[in-house]
Amino acid sequence: MSRIIAGAAGGTPLVSVPGSLTRPTTDRVKEALFSRLDAFGVIADARVLDLYAGSGALGVESGSRGASSVDLVESDGKASSVCQRNADLVNGAVGRKAVTVHRSRVEPFLERTAEDTHWDLVFLDPPYPLDEVAVSAVLAKLAPHLAPSAVVVVERSSRSPEPGWPAGLERFAERKYGETKLWFAEPSVPDAIVPCVEAMA
Repeated sequence: MSRIIAGAAGGTPLVSVPGSLTRPTTDRVKEALFSRLDAFGVIADARVLDLYAGSGALGVESGSRGASSVDLVESDGKASSVCQRNADLVNGAVGRKAVTVHRSRVEPFLERTAEDTHWDLVFLDPPYPLDEVAVSAVLAKLAPHLAPSAVVVVERSSRSPEPGWPAGLERFAERKYGETKLWFAEPSVPDAIVPCVEAMA
């Protein structure tokens, strides 16, 4: 049984999505991932977005560890109900509504998000049948909603190719854990415009 690893709700068992509707992140991968995110210093007080949330395990882990807000986005009815139950566990432990569940498909959710909404940490664990073109399209919709120092974590099968990074987003690290591969990306900084010497003469 998966559990919340650390923070206010550390040790609390998570409710799992019944059947094979989702592909949950193993506790081993989750522990390695959050150890890395702790080293980056991006969890405490972060605004977190968990897309294709499944049971919400990554998002609620962030909430338990001190994220200021967490949005779980999941379109399946059974899975979103599980997300809500896990969100309630963390909200109760931290004493406030840190985690909010949105029953929605990812693309429409991002399309109707206000322009001034920005997240500091984003988890993207799309179902394996979603091809790389579709994943890249989601990343393109996400890019305008990232804080300048945001971290995006894309989780895929280790046999999947690297996502196609859209303009405004670039990979800075990757890690493989058995059958799981994680890509870490951040907002890209446009190349500085260097004035032409001739133009300045």
